[in-house]
Amino acid sequence: MLNPFHLAFPVSDLASTREFYLGVLGCTEGRSTDQWVDFDLFGHQIVAHLAPGQTGVRSTNDVDRDNVPVPHFGVILPMDQWVALAADLSSKDVEFVIEPKIRFAGEVGEQATMFFLDPSGNALEFKSFADLSQIFAK
Repeated sequence: MLNPFHLAFPVSDLASTREFYLGVLGCTEGRSTDQWVDFDLFGHQIVAHLAPGQTGVRSTNDVDRDNVPVPHFGVILPMDQWVALAADLSSKDVEFVIEPKIRFAGEVGEQATMFFLDPSGNALEFKSFADLSQIFAK
């Protein structure tokens, strides 16, 4: 079993952040103040800190012919959960930066991936591997 990770990230507004992470991604809320809020993101603790002007994509890098937003964060899910999440996000009219797809098809590191932005412009990537041994394969 993997240990849960902790990530603190900037947001521009806590109300829209709550709406997105609770209503769109299905997170549960933990502790909070008027400056930050904890969320349970698939068993991991992420903390949205109010920091207007510090949010959003700063750059992109070419990865398998896609402009991958930097910075970004997310979770590696089992394939059935990834497929269900992609369908759920599509049904909620989430705008994808990179549509759900298979990256590196037939190559080392083959993975399902999708990218989208939260209301503060932070990029999230959710991915899955049919073969978990490919996560760190070279």
